[in-house]
Amino acid sequence: MANDILGFVGVGAMGRPMAQRLLESGRRLVIHDANAEAAQALAAHGAQLAGSPAEVADAAQTVLLSLPDPRVVQAVALGKAGLIEGRALRQVVDFSTIGPAAAGAVAAALAQKDIAYVDAPVSGGVPGARAGTLAIMTACPPDRHAALAPLLQVLGKPFHVGERAGQAQIMKLANNLMSAAAIAISSEAMVMGVKGGLDPRVMLEVFNAGSGRNSATQDKFPRAVLPGTFDYGFATGLAYKDIRLCVDEAEQLGVPMVLGAAVRELLAITNSVYGAGSDYTSVCRLVESWGGAEVRG
Repeated sequence: MANDILGFVGVGAMGRPMAQRLLESGRRLVIHDANAEAAQALAAHGAQLAGSPAEVADAAQTVLLSLPDPRVVQAVALGKAGLIEGRALRQVVDFSTIGPAAAGAVAAALAQKDIAYVDAPVSGGVPGARAGTLAIMTACPPDRHAALAPLLQVLGKPFHVGERAGQAQIMKLANNLMSAAAIAISSEAMVMGVKGGLDPRVMLEVFNAGSGRNSATQDKFPRAVLPGTFDYGFATGLAYKDIRLCVDEAEQLGVPMVLGAAVRELLAITNSVYGAGSDYTSVCRLVESWGGAEVRG
């Protein structure tokens, strides 16, 4: 029956480990992805394949989304052979980061078909998706959040941040701004220290024992910068998209973002130099190239 099956559209870098955790928890999944290879990998673990988002929504009352940008979410939810054409669908839980305006527009369109939209972006990257430690921000009525909590707890820790679609997007954009800013400022500090003769490993130990510690010094630099792998698991193009959405939203709200605008420009240059598919820790590679020193352990 449709109420026994979950739908999942978008099983790429983030969606695949999330879907895998759901399968391992005993949930039945029907999935779709524009990349057939990504979908086939989960089919080998028991997921049922669907030929379109509409087919997913024919099979499941609840459909989860993990998609890269507002354009793709709108096409999947509202376009030809989209979720809105499905006969069983009653609610969409959207883990994507698309900004408040797009979330509100999709929610309003689905509501006309009596389909609920749960704004539910996630933070924690691919490592968090694999480990089931994502922070999941939801904006929906409290009773819907409570009903979804057992499902969301398979993937991480859910936080109810508001009732209106778009409010969780604001929370996610604020979070990603702080994360990207931490990488940017840590890159500048680390390159300065290395060029001045300091050991980068000792620098991180001092930062993390003192007031300079942040998510970049505690996790991203030891994992992806010191070894020179630059593979933390979040694409530069997606990070740039998120910070651009954040600064745009701040302007709409009348909130100045002097530092946010600087982080956006740094990501724009990183995106141009290293490509959208590079890891967003490549911000440090950019600063290294400008400063003439490499941060390696």
